[in-house]
Amino acid sequence: MRGMGALCVRSHGLVRWRTVGLAALALWASGSMDQAMAAPVEPQDVAQTQPEAVEDSEGGRAGLANAVALALEVENGQGVLLKVKTGQPFFINQIDLRAAVTGVTKDEGVNGLRREGDFASLNWQGLKQVDQEPVPLANGDGTFTRRRFYREATWMDDTSIMTVWPMDGRNRLTGQPIVLNIGRNDQRRPSDDFFIRRLRAIQTTHDCRTLTDCTGARNFTQEALVEVRNARTGATPFTLSRDTTQLKLYWSARPGLPYTIPVVQVDKPPYGYGVSLDIKALTPPRFNGTYAAGSQITFQLTLKDGNGKRLHPVGSLPTYNEVIFGTNEPGLQYYRAFFDATTTYYRRKHRERMMMTQIIGPAQKIQPVRSIVELEEFLGPEDVQTVATLERDGVYSQFQTFPPANDLFGGAFDPAHAGWAAPVSDTWTYTLPANATPGSYLVTVKGRRVYLGEDIPFSRTLTLQVDTPKPTQAALTTGPCTSCHSEGGELTKLLHASDNRAACAGCHAPLGFELEGPLFVRTHFIHGRSDRFDAPKQQCNNCHLTAESIQRTSKAACLSCHKSYPDSHVKQFGPIESMYVGGGRESFQQCTGSCHKTHPGSRL
Repeated sequence: MRGMGALCVRSHGLVRWRTVGLAALALWASGSMDQAMAAPVEPQDVAQTQPEAVEDSEGGRAGLANAVALALEVENGQGVLLKVKTGQPFFINQIDLRAAVTGVTKDEGVNGLRREGDFASLNWQGLKQVDQEPVPLANGDGTFTRRRFYREATWMDDTSIMTVWPMDGRNRLTGQPIVLNIGRNDQRRPSDDFFIRRLRAIQTTHDCRTLTDCTGARNFTQEALVEVRNARTGATPFTLSRDTTQLKLYWSARPGLPYTIPVVQVDKPPYGYGVSLDIKALTPPRFNGTYAAGSQITFQLTLKDGNGKRLHPVGSLPTYNEVIFGTNEPGLQYYRAFFDATTTYYRRKHRERMMMTQIIGPAQKIQPVRSIVELEEFLGPEDVQTVATLERDGVYSQFQTFPPANDLFGGAFDPAHAGWAAPVSDTWTYTLPANATPGSYLVTVKGRRVYLGEDIPFSRTLTLQVDTPKPTQAALTTGPCTSCHSEGGELTKLLHASDNRAACAGCHAPLGFELEGPLFVRTHFIHGRSDRFDAPKQQCNNCHLTAESIQRTSKAACLSCHKSYPDSHVKQFGPIESMYVGGGRESFQQCTGSCHKTHPGSRL
């Protein structure tokens, strides 16, 4: 980042939770667990110290270098079964808690969560509705879905601590508790144990008359979510003893009411942890290592675990049914928002788990794609979708999902779901345009693997040379993100585990059913809504490198951050209808070339 406004937190390696941990243990030993979990103690900074490794039951020291990122989940008060490899060192990288009330027949916001469920005991004072968004795609019966988002309840904003207690079947402690500070909503601090912290409540209306009218609706779901993930550098490693059969998860926001997560340990799992991805161009280049404009190039991916064992046979990937309904033992993942809805920033985007590939280029012309990819293109006969052309968008891009979109999304609309049983190939073919501009073209694959408690993203980018052996580079107009995205928040660990921002724009095109796809929309929205972003939000030069990069005005560019605009704009451009892009399909069109040449406080 540029400018002095990027005030980012210090290294987590300088912060010790000695005070919290010892206080919690002392109170537990004296029989005062409720106090230990209810009264978080402020951490003390100790310079030049490193986290102490936890002794396992056999006296070994669990080193963080080979520790596996562990994901814990609780659904409506019930811990989701956690299977892990016996004797494996772990650190806690992700915790998802969800409480829900379904079948509500009146519009009462999220008040049902105050009355019933495992979040009813939380402090709901200060709760406010802060956003709402309709789902553009109609339901099967012609109705529409709307989501309202709530924040600022005391339990969402205040500092809270989670403590994980490994125990045997008789509720006896089998190892040292792991104390996790999930921090406050209003500021990132050196003592935080996770880079991402999102606590909120959502009301979903399932039977709106139109995109903008939910009058008379009688079908509501209310839910509250805790999402913390991406452990900061210096996470505490631990190894579960053989007699550990459960984890007790205490949360200071609901003292004395632990969650129980059952644990099953597997001595000799068929696959290892971790994942590696290889992309190979099966179509050979010309003698000088380049491909000609108009060429069809076939690629093949290979996925292996961290030990080098293949996760799929040569030539094929698992079917959608095998992945979603549990018969895919290696843990490869596909898009699952049909069953567990996702919403940018507010709801479980990390659990969407789309596997897909893209090509974009030439590198020197890479820019955001603003042309909308229609749902009909996903349902058509072609496996590959063209999302950007040189003539229309100034850059060329194609993408393909796994399984191909006509099976993946077509299967969702087909009552028999035939596409979900279709075989899935590990190869695909991109076609370079006949007028392809010479330069470097980027081919990327991204996905996610969930296996024996580990839930991690993966990606890889391959560079092709088209009609010139000389590499070309993308001229990015924002960055560097490393000023804040460090100490566990690196782009190589977040999102799709890729720090090559030039390779994002193809997949992140606006979709007819998800207009907020472009990165500039998501980046504005997430950083604009987050109270934990450390720099002044009006100071554009914290991220933008040039004045020109903030001068293309559109609803999507401005209203992905701003929540309102003047009455004169409402009269000329219409009311705000989307919290992400401001309006509808017109939101990516440039409003004007004569106004908004700068932004107040931008320092550009």
